Amino acid sequence: MSFETLGWEVDGDGIATVTLDRPDQLNAFDLTMARELEQVFREDAWNDEVRAVVVTGAGRAFCAGMDLSAEGNVFGLDESLRPSVTEFRARYAEAPYDDGVRDTGGKVTLAIHALPKPVIAAINGPAVGIGATMTLAMDLRLASTRARIGFVFGRLGIVPEAASTWFLPRIVGIQQALEWVYSADILSADAALTGRLVRSVHEPDDLLPAAYDLARSFVVGRSPAALGLAKRLLYRNSAAAEPLEAHLSDSLAMYWQSIGDGKEGVAAFLEKRAPEFAGRASDLPEVY
Repeated sequence: MSFETLGWEVDGDGIATVTLDRPDQLNAFDLTMARELEQVFREDAWNDEVRAVVVTGAGRAFCAGMDLSAEGNVFGLDESLRPSVTEFRARYAEAPYDDGVRDTGGKVTLAIHALPKPVIAAINGPAVGIGATMTLAMDLRLASTRARIGFVFGRLGIVPEAASTWFLPRIVGIQQALEWVYSADILSADAALTGRLVRSVHEPDDLLPAAYDLARSFVVGRSPAALGLAKRLLYRNSAAAEPLEAHLSDSLAMYWQSIGDGKEGVAAFLEKRAPEFAGRASDLPEVY
């Protein structure tokens, strides 16, 4: 695939690498990058040859935030509109609201969240604004010692975007989320680790190898269908009102897997051989 702002590669184990590739602009996020990231996560990453995705940045930054040099409304929004809550909620996917009101970063994070495969952020340098919030929809975050992460919206007079008010409190807790958003400070990699925003911190040369090793440990010899269902169940049921909701969806997922890849997994275990799973993340049953 050829993109203006991204690199895209898939290795022999099905580990895809998305590289934010505007190094001269510190990989600043613009409308082209937004469209290309949404395409990657709604189309390209759904290819069955892709088993997991690692996202990183070219050069010394991960993503320095929104490109504020664009003319007009830098967020690409239509300033002539005056949407009410009712009409926006009823028609958010239609013109003029889809392009003129909806947050472009949120479209990207919704696409990332919907992908039923592991997505890992390898934060190699500064990740500010949308550079930080886009990683929240990814399943795990690894950081370089050179990473600097900032939820700096208060400094610009805007609010957290990219559905981050849903993701961030679920990852670090409401108290930590509020402190980071209120302060709008730039966090070191160690501070992000202490706050449980990132899984681990690595020397710069070790970051991508660690991310790739982690991705392979998730997908090699694993059922893509079981992995995709598990991801969906964990995200959905962690916010369910009662455990019965989890039980009902778990039951359907277990049923379909028990007559699918589960049969092969049990047979391979008993026969002491590697399993050959046929289930696909692109063709999951409805379980809720």
